[in-house]
Amino acid sequence: MNTFDTIVKFFQDCGWFIYPSLLIMASGLSIAIERFIVLMRARAENRKVWDRILPMLQGGKFQQVLGYTTKSDTAIGKIVSNGLNRLQTARRREDIDAAMEEGMMEIVPRLEKRTHYIATFANVITLVGLLGTISGLIRAFTAVAQVNPAEKAEMLSASISIAMNNTAFALAVAIPFLLIHSFLMARAGEIVDSLEAAKISFLNMVQSHSQEVRGAH
Repeated sequence: MNTFDTIVKFFQDCGWFIYPSLLIMASGLSIAIERFIVLMRARAENRKVWDRILPMLQGGKFQQVLGYTTKSDTAIGKIVSNGLNRLQTARRREDIDAAMEEGMMEIVPRLEKRTHYIATFANVITLVGLLGTISGLIRAFTAVAQVNPAEKAEMLSASISIAMNNTAFALAVAIPFLLIHSFLMARAGEIVDSLEAAKISFLNMVQSHSQEVRGAH
């Protein structure tokens, strides 16, 4: 029996519980792929925007930066734009920081959006697999109790296959899902940390520029 036939027989031996398990697996994988693409793109775009505006911020060209970040859809653009808009009406570091933190509160949920479903799917598919296992064991015990001796061995073997295969498939999906969830949360955390670092750098540059302006007068 080749590998393909082995896989086909494995799924056939799982019984009908394999269908909800496959649906959960497909849903989790689609979310994982979408989140990975979104996070990698956000990381790259944030870095690109920050590299573009950093020399302007260091040169005190805040209006030029505001014009650029207002048109940007990136997380870093949103945060810097919030800070520069508040800078026009308030000079205290705490006020500017609060405005930028408000932008962070909008961005973080977007970065973590739908990621928690992957961990939920890992738990659900484990329970579905357990349900399939229990169903298979019930059929096995029924076979032992009610089926005639000639059919008992075949019925028992089929029922145990359903029980074991459902458990194996559920664990084979749940374990990678938990690892994928941790990986995506770590990537989202790295982006948030980079935004926090950029925010502090921005505040320091604004404060330094304000001190230079006051010193010049």
